[in-house]
Formats: sequence, structure tokens, C-alpha cells
Amino acid sequence: MKPFKIVTISGGTGGFTMLSGLKTYQDLDLTAIVTMTDSGGSTGQLRDELGVLPPGDARQCLVALSRNSGVMRDLFTYRYQEGQLTGHNFGNLFLSTLEKITGDFTQAIEEAADVLNVEGSVKPVTTTNTNLCVDLQEQKKTICGEQDITQYEGLRYFGIERMYLDPPAVINESARQAILDADAVIIGPGNLYASIIPHLLVEGVPRALQETDARIIFNCNLMVKYGHTDGFSVQDFAREIETYVGANVLDYVLYNTQRPSSELLERYQQEGAPVEFDKTETEKDNAPAFVGADVIADELYSQVPKKDLLRRTLIRHDPEKLARELYACLKN
Repeated sequence: MKPFKIVTISGGTGGFTMLSGLKTYQDLDLTAIVTMTDSGGSTGQLRDELGVLPPGDARQCLVALSRNSGVMRDLFTYRYQEGQLTGHNFGNLFLSTLEKITGDFTQAIEEAADVLNVEGSVKPVTTTNTNLCVDLQEQKKTICGEQDITQYEGLRYFGIERMYLDPPAVINESARQAILDADAVIIGPGNLYASIIPHLLVEGVPRALQETDARIIFNCNLMVKYGHTDGFSVQDFAREIETYVGANVLDYVLYNTQRPSSELLERYQQEGAPVEFDKTETEKDNAPAFVGADVIADELYSQVPKKDLLRRTLIRHDPEKLARELYACLKN
């Protein structure tokens, strides 16, 4: 039976979780397209000091798709706790070193995929060394750098006039072809403005999503992010995606229906609140099919080491639940 070709466009931990679940389905041929605007933590330091493309998201997707033993996977996720490498991730260092040796980040990913015995593929959305920028309406202010935009709490309050890449970036040809050849493209989850939309700002990505015959599924975030998406409903998230990819591009929107435990909400209260489905909103013609399901992880995720250079969220998708519901959308 011919494999079902799936392309994912997601960010960080959200992409790792989704791919970890989807790879258990043997009839799926997975390609993860990763953003190249990450500027935080270990990745940001390597970009600044070595002049390399950001390895973080690619490394997470490679590990998620790896068929190797736990030791090799642990090696690529190992984070140093002492010395001058404190906060750095071995996998990031490995990919950046391969890029310096080969002179090509795409080749570096392919070499790392061989080491990790990856089933599927990981492709950078662009090979342009670019940065994410946002112009704010009320403040007449520009913020550049994915990390600074992530940490800035005024996007929602001062209004986004324009988001763009500086310098402009063009889609990696292999990523474009993967989208055109796909049976389905899954967008999300991930930080909306810092992880998902940067993909869509790359020249050629919106057109590829409009031209492909693939089923387009938006996998909505579990939580809003204070200062960025306060008060956003599921429908608001979907509309924002279509602002960048074009109207009527989405076929399905998958969203969570299970409220997180009180313990999780209490620990998360400084960062955001659950994304709600607006039941009062009237469904419009050509609107995507909205599919609600319990896709949230029941357990409290353990914290990463204190010396990690980034803060991580606690409320996450459950890989098995999420994969099951996405698979149903793919095959429906």
C-alpha cells in the first residue's frame, strides 16, 4: 500500500510531540518542515557565535523521528550543566558542527538523520539566514529576533502592523516540493507568532499551500499566550493562519475539548489560559471543518534542568491522543 505523505509545519516541543505520535503509524511518510528564525537559548548563541543556521527545531524533529535506541536519542537531547557549555544542547552542537564541516545545513540534517536512524525527513523551510521582525502599530516600534518577540508582552496590546523576515527569505526547493507532493499538510502546534507564522512569511510557502492538492489541517494550540493571543478563540487562531496563507486554505481545524487539571492551570497561570471554542460564532460558507477532541496530556510534565537557556511550557498535547485524532482527519 502506498504510504500517505504527510508534511508538518510546527514549532519546538509541539512539533516533537506530534511527530512522536504520528511516527507510530506505519502507513505515514512524514516530512517535518522547520523554521529558521529561532534566536533563543543554545540555538541563538550558536547562530551568533558560529554564524550557522538555527539547529534547535531541526534537532527536535530528528529526535522525534529517530528509530534509534534510547541512548542515542538521549545523546542528542543532552544539555550540559557545567562549564562553558552550560545550557547548550549536544544535538545543537552536533548539527552546527556538521554545517561547518559540510558547508550546507541541509546536508548536515541528512548526515544527522543517518546517525539517528530517522524514518522520514526533516527539511529547513529556507536556507536564508534571516530574522523575524514585527512592527507595532501604536508604539511605532520594531522588534527583531524570535526570542525578543516571544518575550515581548505587548504584541496583543499595541497591535501588529506587520510581520516580516529580514532579510527576505525564499522557500527551500525541497520543502516546496514536499508540500506540493503531500497528501496532507498539518500546521501547528507551536507559538503562533514566533514559531508558526515565520514559516508562512517565507516567500513561496503560502503559494505552495494554495497550489497543493493536499488536505490542510490546522492543529490548534492548547493555550493562549499572554501578551500575544489573549482572548483568542479556536476560530481566531484559524483566521490568523489564513491571514498569512490565504482565505479558504484550511480544510480541518483540530482543537482540544478537555480542560487541563486545576494543578496544571495553577502552575500555568502566569503564561496563559486554555483556548476556547466559540460556540456562539456562526459557521460561514467555505469554513474549515472544526473537529474537537480530548488531545491533552493528563500528566504534569517534569521541568527541564534549571540551567536550560529557555523556559518550557507545562501543558502539552498527548502524543497518542493527538496522533489518533489527526490520523482520523487524514483518513476521513
